[in-house]
Amino acid sequence: MTEKQSAAITVKVQTEDFSQELIYKQLAAIPYCGAIVTFVGLVRDHPELELKALELEHYPGMTEHCLYSIAEEAVQRFSLKAVQIVHRVGYLTPEQQIVVVGVAAGHRSDAFAGAEFIMDYLKTQVPIWKKQHDTSGTLWVEAKTSDQQQYNRWSKC
Repeated sequence: MTEKQSAAITVKVQTEDFSQELIYKQLAAIPYCGAIVTFVGLVRDHPELELKALELEHYPGMTEHCLYSIAEEAVQRFSLKAVQIVHRVGYLTPEQQIVVVGVAAGHRSDAFAGAEFIMDYLKTQVPIWKKQHDTSGTLWVEAKTSDQQQYNRWSKC
């Protein structure tokens, strides 16, 4: 596991599973917060593919740096009081947790927007690659146009 931390931002990239409950409790302990939003991404099975697993690879050091920078920008844009991001790497099977983004803010609108901003940036800007293992073999997952469109909308804010 690698980790980078400040008073309000915690970023981890790890092979181990994470506890959404623990992350929520840590965010709930932040003073003056009226809203907490968490998002958990799972390995989604695709019936037509008969997915066996996703294998996630990353660029150690650079991945944490990118995640931290995204969190810093979200803190500034949305007045977030705290951000926690945990992204797993390695071999993950359907229904396993991949990523959690948790944010604490004074108000719900900032919390929702901050969490969504982080996920949209994470999907397009962080050096993490997915290799899909299914019954037909193995292939690298290409970036989705829809993820890029979600990312692009933030430049208009």
